[in-house]
Amino acid sequence: MALTRRELLAASAFAPLARDPKEKRPNIVLFVSDDQGYGDLSLHGNPALQTPNLDRIAQEGAEFTDFLVNPVCSPTRSSLLTGRYYYRTGVVDTYLGRSMMYNDEVTIAEVLRGVGYKTGIFGKWHLGDHYPLRPMEQGFEEVLVHEGGGIGQPSDPPDGNSYFNPKLMHNGRQEQRNGYCTDVFFDSALEFISKKKHQPFFAYLATNAPHVPLQVAESYVAPFRDKGLDETTAKTYGMLANLDENAGRLLAHLKAQGIDDNTILIFMSDNGPTPARFNSGLRGLKGTVYEGGLRVPFFVRWPATIKAGVKIDRLAAHIDVFPTLLEACGVPPPAVPTRDGVSLYPLLSQPHASQPWQDRTLYFQWHRGDAGELYNNCAARQQRFKLVNGKELYDLDKDPGESKDISAEQPERVAAMRAGYEAWFKDVAATRHFVPPRIYLGTRFENPVLLTRQDWRGPQASWLPGGLGYWEVDVRKRGDYEFSLIFPVTEASGTAQVILGAAKGSVEIAQGATSAQLRLNAVAAGPNRVEASLLLGGQAPIGPYYVNVRRLA
Repeated sequence: MALTRRELLAASAFAPLARDPKEKRPNIVLFVSDDQGYGDLSLHGNPALQTPNLDRIAQEGAEFTDFLVNPVCSPTRSSLLTGRYYYRTGVVDTYLGRSMMYNDEVTIAEVLRGVGYKTGIFGKWHLGDHYPLRPMEQGFEEVLVHEGGGIGQPSDPPDGNSYFNPKLMHNGRQEQRNGYCTDVFFDSALEFISKKKHQPFFAYLATNAPHVPLQVAESYVAPFRDKGLDETTAKTYGMLANLDENAGRLLAHLKAQGIDDNTILIFMSDNGPTPARFNSGLRGLKGTVYEGGLRVPFFVRWPATIKAGVKIDRLAAHIDVFPTLLEACGVPPPAVPTRDGVSLYPLLSQPHASQPWQDRTLYFQWHRGDAGELYNNCAARQQRFKLVNGKELYDLDKDPGESKDISAEQPERVAAMRAGYEAWFKDVAATRHFVPPRIYLGTRFENPVLLTRQDWRGPQASWLPGGLGYWEVDVRKRGDYEFSLIFPVTEASGTAQVILGAAKGSVEIAQGATSAQLRLNAVAAGPNRVEASLLLGGQAPIGPYYVNVRRLA
């Protein structure tokens, strides 16, 4: 009989420890930047950007020189937190309802919390904004995050948001914080560390910098503009200079708190850069499955265990972080059906030991759409060879820039790697069959629920003004529900309509209106769709920007 999610976590919490139970488990800081490429570090040869504090993490610890993630953010983050390929988790893309992770996925935060760790997330979650998909339901006790994929997107509050004095979600409630967003996230993480330093903690510090929109104080941009860099690159590097300063604050804080030696500090990025800029000779950008889209910095600093200056060239990836951290902390992994990653702890603890390390094939894929498609923007990656889109073969030992396709020279290798990819795709697609998670309505944990264009779906769904979509929901309690639709100023009069299962209602709206309210009575419980639309002046229906859903009784 399959174990329930609660039983899986309990099994992990009470299993015998791999490490001496008298030994204090290490603290963990998992520091992830957003859209920072492999070349966005002075350590990797960037000619214009100096990152001395980020470089220090590698120089005082270990650097994996061949570490890969997905081409875009939500897929990377789901794999990072679960140790599973993202297609298994419900995540298939970054927006339009495709970046929500199933609540029954067991995260590293849940497992660590089960053995006494204090857990906090600061910055970017991007795996679901609503109950039961929020970080609060996925193992994090202290939560300070922006919603959706970033500030400046449709998941912003209706009155807008900014990198300066941002409106953030703190433990389920919106708060406005003073300061620049990256500084705010670090301030909160450092405060969390100070409060929890007497017991093991896991701090997930995931910034939205340097993701667009490129907002940062002019004092950070001016030095790069003065070097003759274009405005986009100057702002990006300004955001990274600020990020590096905050990395220095983090390192100093760990030392000042007396916990530097036994804290595992990981620094990495979620995907390659965009737009084009220096990237250490790698081909491709964010969104591509060439090395420029997949390879990112991955530094691990842990003075108590890892010798300074270690470089590890073995192939590693996002799915390996979960089992690596659990082994480092002496915590057996939960007995979930499939864990795709392997622990890198042996490489970290004994980097110079003569030990076998089996080659393996890792798989990466991303494209727009509600479901994965065979051979659409995919890569099969081994230590030396890489197959792109099932037809381009590269020898990365001889050709790290992926400039020469050798598929015609090695057809047998191509056939074998194609077969492996097809088996992988069939396996991961069968886990969920690309059925999306649902947003719960009518619970005591979140009422009202503000539905945004981040999470709606459908063939006409978009972030553009004329978009029209629907939200996959689960009405958890039968009752009467109030719907408040929010939209830009209407240029004509018309009607606003809401359909939820068998319940349907409409209300007239005047020219110049920006909102409409209506009520549906006796809404049935169960899975269904919220469809909301505006019909104005005889034009084709369009969707609102927000729908606020409140259970009344």
